[in-house]
Amino acid sequence: MIDPNFPLLDLHRHLDGSVRLQTILDLGRQHDLPLPSFELEVLRPHVQVTEPQPGIMAFIEKFEWMVGILVDYSACRRVAFESVKDANKEGIDYIELRFSPWFMAQAHDLDPGSVVAAVVEGVQQASSDFGIFANLIGILSRTFGPEIAMHELNALLSQKDHIVALDLAGDEANFPGTLFVDHFRIARESGWKITAHAGEASGPESIWQAINGLGAVRIGHATRAGEDPELIAYMLENRIGVEINLTSNVQTSTVSDYVSHPIKHFYESGLMVTINTDDPGISNIDITHEFNLAAPAVGLSPEDIQVIQRNALEIAFLSKTEKEFLILNKLQLSE
Repeated sequence: MIDPNFPLLDLHRHLDGSVRLQTILDLGRQHDLPLPSFELEVLRPHVQVTEPQPGIMAFIEKFEWMVGILVDYSACRRVAFESVKDANKEGIDYIELRFSPWFMAQAHDLDPGSVVAAVVEGVQQASSDFGIFANLIGILSRTFGPEIAMHELNALLSQKDHIVALDLAGDEANFPGTLFVDHFRIARESGWKITAHAGEASGPESIWQAINGLGAVRIGHATRAGEDPELIAYMLENRIGVEINLTSNVQTSTVSDYVSHPIKHFYESGLMVTINTDDPGISNIDITHEFNLAAPAVGLSPEDIQVIQRNALEIAFLSKTEKEFLILNKLQLSE
């Protein structure tokens, strides 16, 4: 399924949804936190999805202990480091990790700017130690509203040169992108690329707004794009990338099952679709699962899957030189 001679990328993975169960236990014990259990298998259903959730916000509730153990900046640094280390173990050559500093900071009243600095340190250290190329995407958590989002943006801008893009995530149904136009204008003026969660809990109008109002060149999920043929045509013409998360979409009940997922239709329409993990710590999956099990389950052939693997490099937030380096490095490792 995965082409071993071509770089493997994950472009849509939430750092704060990738925390190890063992790390939750370790930090829970260290800081005497009221975890639901200090036995790993008893804790698991409190953190990981064991059956489809009734919606996206119910899925997001699983983050409670992912961020609940972030008691200090050392903990933030640790989970960032481990996220990159785990991606390396999965065989990923390049990863874009996204995170909401306000979301990570709120449980223990941390300073969001210091959270950003800790995450940057952890990612850089792991990238150096394990030889994996990693970039960071900042998230504005729309669920907190536009005023807090501006504070969150300022926290992210404090490490502007260590972040490549800005994302909008959270409660799409109740906090439309129209509330965050100024935030994303500032981000674009700062030199960042733009991606946005859209068309998951709301319809095609949310995707249109993300593209035209926020400046998104990639869309996270976009599962409802097919409801508007004009949107599909526009995304195709303008090479708007789509960050698909197959298992996550089933678990959030965005789609009823793998067979119902629109990725095959999107792919056959020519859209630049990619396969990613979203929140592997919650979904209890890795990138190999998504390519080798979930992708065939939605009806994609081995040839389709390898084209999609190549799409990720094309739409990655990398320079041409960086993309060429990844290809050359993979070829050398394969020899």
